[in-house]
Amino acid sequence: MAETVLDAPRARTGGALLLAALLLVALNLRPTLTSISPLLGDIRAATGLSFRLAGLLTTLPVLAMGVFALAGARVSRLFGDRHGVSLALLVIAAACGWRWSAASGAALIGSAALVGVGVALIQALLPGVIKHNYAARLPQTMGLYSAAIMGGGGLGAVVSPWVAHQSGNWHAGLGVWVVLALAALLVWRAVPGEMPPAASAGRGLGPLLRNRRAWLLALYFGLINGGYTSMVAWLPPFFVQRGLTAQHAGSLLGLMTAAQVVAALSLPVLALKSRDRRPWLALGLSLQLAGFAGLILQPDALPTLWVMLIGFGLGGCFALSLILTLDHLHEPRRAGELAAFVQGAGFVIAALAPFAIGWLRDAGASFTAGWLLLTVSAAAMLLVTRRYVPEGYAAAMHGIVPGE
Repeated sequence: MAETVLDAPRARTGGALLLAALLLVALNLRPTLTSISPLLGDIRAATGLSFRLAGLLTTLPVLAMGVFALAGARVSRLFGDRHGVSLALLVIAAACGWRWSAASGAALIGSAALVGVGVALIQALLPGVIKHNYAARLPQTMGLYSAAIMGGGGLGAVVSPWVAHQSGNWHAGLGVWVVLALAALLVWRAVPGEMPPAASAGRGLGPLLRNRRAWLLALYFGLINGGYTSMVAWLPPFFVQRGLTAQHAGSLLGLMTAAQVVAALSLPVLALKSRDRRPWLALGLSLQLAGFAGLILQPDALPTLWVMLIGFGLGGCFALSLILTLDHLHEPRRAGELAAFVQGAGFVIAALAPFAIGWLRDAGASFTAGWLLLTVSAAAMLLVTRRYVPEGYAAAMHGIVPGE
C-alpha cells in the first residue's frame, strides 16, 4: 500500500506532530470565508458590489473547492501529500496577501477563487491521510479535524472584524490570515518522514462517476454544506439589517461556529458504538430544522439559541458525513478518492446556496425566504438519511475496488 504521510513506524514516533500539523492546516480552511460577511458593509461601500456579486466572495471559493477537489488525487500521485498540502498552503497565503491591497471588487473576487483552489486541494488530500494513519481511531480523528475546520471559521468571524476595527482598515481584517497559513506550512514541513509521491489507485474517477451511492453521498454532503455557506455569507448581514453592529453580528457567527466545534468533537464520539451513523445524523438535521424555524418565526427573541442549534446541527452533520463517506470503503487511498469526489461534487452544490439567497435578496425577497429554502433542504436530507444502512455499503460500492 502506498504511503500517505507517515508509514506505521513513523506514525508511532511522529504521530503527535502529524496530528498537530493536520489540525493547524485544518484551521486554515474556513477563515478566508467567514471573514467576509462581518465586513461586508465596508467591502460593499468601498467596492460598490451588489448583494449578488458580494455573494460570489463566498460562492466562488466553495465552487472552486468543488472543481479542484477532483484534482486532489492527481496532485497526490504527482507530488505526494507533503508537497501537495504545502503547495495548497502557499496558494492560500498568496490569496490572503492579495487581499491586503485588493482595492476593487474584481480583485477580491479573484482572491476568493484562489482561496478556493488551495482549500480544495487540502480537503481532497487530508481525509486519505487521516484514514491511512488513524484508521483505528477514525471517528475521533475526523471529529478533531472537523472541529479544527469549524474553529478556524469561528476565528475568521471574530478576529477579522476586530483586526479591521483596531487597524481602521478592512483589508487588514481579510489579509491577516496569511500569518496562519505560513505557520501551518512550517509545522507541516516539520513532520518527519520521506513522503514520496503516492502510487496511483489505478482506475481513476470513472467507477465513482458511474456509482449512484457516490453521487448520493455528494448530494448529501453538498446540501449540508449549503446550509453552512449560507450562514457564513448571510447570517451577519441578516442581523445587521435588524439593528446589530457588524461586530455583534460577527460574534453570533462565531458563536454558531463554537457550537459546530462542540458537535464535531462530541457526535463522532457518541457514534463510536455502532457503524450506523443515521441516528446521530438525524439528530443534527433535526437541530438545524429547529434553528431555522427560530430564525423564521422569532429571529429577535432568542438569536443566540437559534444560531447555536444551527451550528450544533451543521457541525455534527459535517463531521459525520465525512465519516460516513470513509466508512463506505476500507482501502485508505480509494476511500480518500471517494471523499475527494464527494467533496468535489458536494461543494459545487453547496456553492449554489448562498448565491441563490443573494439572488432572492436582490430580487426583493427578505432573508426569510433563504431560511425557508434551507429548512426544506434539511427536511429532505432527513429522508435521505434512512438510506445509509451499514450492511448495504459493500453492495452500494460494488465495482469501486475489487473485492469490496
